[in-house]
Amino acid sequence: MSTAAEDEIYMTPLTTPLCVLESQEAFQGLSDAERRYAHHLGVGSWGASLACLVQTSPESPALFSLLFSLFQAEKPSTLQAKASAAGVSDEDWVAFMQFCACFFGNMGNYLSFGDTKFVPRCEKEAFGKIVGSSVKGSELVGRWQAIADSVYDLSLGVRQLGLEGDGISTYYSAGIKKSDIELVQEFLADQRIGDQAYNTRLFKKGDVLQLCIASAEAKLSATHAFKGAKIVVQYGDHAPFMKVLADNIEKASADCPADRPEQLKMCQLYVKHFNGGNINDHKDSQRAWIMDKAPPVETNIGFIESYRDPFGVRGEFEGFVAVVNREQSRKFQALVDHATEFIAMLPWPPAFEKDEFLRPDFTSLDVIAFASSGIPAGINIPNYDDIRQDQGFKNVSLGNVLSAASPSEKITFLTAEDELLFQEWRGKSFEVQVAIHELLGHGSGKLLREHEGALNFDKATVVHPVTGKGIETYYKPGETWDSKFGAMSSSYEECRAECVGIYLCSVPEILTLFGHDAPAGGAVHDVIYGNWLIMVRAGLLALEYYSPASKTWRQAHMQARYVILRVLLEAGQGLVALNGKGADTVVSLDRGKILSVGRSAIGDFLLKLNVYKATADVEAGQGMYGKYSEVPQEMLELRETVLECKQPRKLFVQPVTRLAGGAVELQDFPATPEGMIASFVARFADDGPLGGLVACLDKSGQFPYGEPA
Repeated sequence: MSTAAEDEIYMTPLTTPLCVLESQEAFQGLSDAERRYAHHLGVGSWGASLACLVQTSPESPALFSLLFSLFQAEKPSTLQAKASAAGVSDEDWVAFMQFCACFFGNMGNYLSFGDTKFVPRCEKEAFGKIVGSSVKGSELVGRWQAIADSVYDLSLGVRQLGLEGDGISTYYSAGIKKSDIELVQEFLADQRIGDQAYNTRLFKKGDVLQLCIASAEAKLSATHAFKGAKIVVQYGDHAPFMKVLADNIEKASADCPADRPEQLKMCQLYVKHFNGGNINDHKDSQRAWIMDKAPPVETNIGFIESYRDPFGVRGEFEGFVAVVNREQSRKFQALVDHATEFIAMLPWPPAFEKDEFLRPDFTSLDVIAFASSGIPAGINIPNYDDIRQDQGFKNVSLGNVLSAASPSEKITFLTAEDELLFQEWRGKSFEVQVAIHELLGHGSGKLLREHEGALNFDKATVVHPVTGKGIETYYKPGETWDSKFGAMSSSYEECRAECVGIYLCSVPEILTLFGHDAPAGGAVHDVIYGNWLIMVRAGLLALEYYSPASKTWRQAHMQARYVILRVLLEAGQGLVALNGKGADTVVSLDRGKILSVGRSAIGDFLLKLNVYKATADVEAGQGMYGKYSEVPQEMLELRETVLECKQPRKLFVQPVTRLAGGAVELQDFPATPEGMIASFVARFADDGPLGGLVACLDKSGQFPYGEPA
């Protein structure tokens, strides 16, 4: 039986913190051509982001279309007056507006961070009255009634994203089994296209498995027989959204500067990929993107992160456009300059590190558009294993995301003294952590693999540092990190990168690069203590994202932080403790033991994390990570306290660009529910570049424009 605190998880907060994504100053520093380039990429990305709704839940596309029509017809203030006259209370109106802001901010009715469904706090009847009060009420009421029950449904099978009864996922058709997904992954590996799953969804009708690939062009399907199964490969998923994206990237390419041939090549390959759906074209676009060093306008577009796929192999669409902050980027480039020295300090032998560190771009960006369900603080991409190992990657830190603060946030589970330090050092500590996490965490480590009949390591001499024996497992042709480790891969890798961050943040040379002088006598700098304190507190807060009924984690990063907390608690010697009861619970961290007990424990754990990943040792890796991911009874009791004290995550109100007479302007909107709604109405306005695209959502559902034939 769920508790009141448990039930509250699924109710839209009454006061979600909203922040303006400040980018006006950065945008004004661009040339006219750079502004046009950014505009077209942003327009295309937002158009394609409608695919996120299709990827979230069956009701999200229709609900987005309904709310867009509702607010396009009249402003909230006008609608409120009519709704009030129809008997809607002020409290219900506020709850309705908060739901709408959260829905638009998450691009769907499941939280982008946590993957739980959220429903309006007002009653269904009140929601219906508001819709019926509209000037278009006669048209919209029927559309609302068709989805109302689904919007408010909190039955166990739809409370979170998941598979096989543990939740819902529109990456897959209802009733699909993990064994079906595994079979298709084997098929893709057999075809030497293990990465192809990123831009697909998988459906099953009868005995036929249908792999639907995102593309503007609907090609003839191909049928394959594989291990007794019939697999049909069909193109054209998300077709109208992919077409708008490809068309706008083509427009953007006209403003690629002549001295940046790799940028033009990237755009051309993007167009080819989003039109045709071939994952190899996207991989080639990423190769070109890596070579386009320090562009004034940075971008990356595609089905990138697999966090929301319960199986961990299919990517959610995202497209970002941002302006490089050159002054802020200098410290990150200094970290790149010394990266090989710092990577050598990590606790694994050289045989488990890349033969050559492929020097990446590392820039601080002010985001103009981040078209997806959520916005991260930093990114290390591409996620394709072979490119990361052989050609490299890029790192970005999203400066205007990091700097956005919620003034109403309450700091929980810390002593008064630690709370003051936390407030003062959180931003500076997190900046160091994100930089190390992205560059030296995600950017380190070698995958031992077979390629074209040869191994990329010497099997006769390399010794497994955990077992002391030879290397018995490695990646075979067609196998990838995601395909081997499955749903656990995202959290496992985030944990590895987080561990690298807290392990290396005490290196004096790194602190100096970020303007922090190392204290004398081996003392722990506040920036180090702040970073470790943030991590252990986050490990406790992570319990919000654990589902006891299914014994699953709903958020990769938070699972990773909980695992780190468990490792540090296991280290003992008073390093970390959870003291007190209920709301008086506090996390304590012994500052004097961070560099000894703490760093040693993280080093030992990090060695195993990296080696098990490097050797494709699924059994050992999943066994270890699964053990630390378990939530024993005492932690379940703490979870109730965490739920009672939880606070909503902030959402960003993003600007909209407008092109008129060859000039581009950036329009900001206020950090209010009304501002969030107005930004989406402007972004998809009928008289704008995405006019009419929202109507395509009415044709989409769990299957691409109807059930597969």
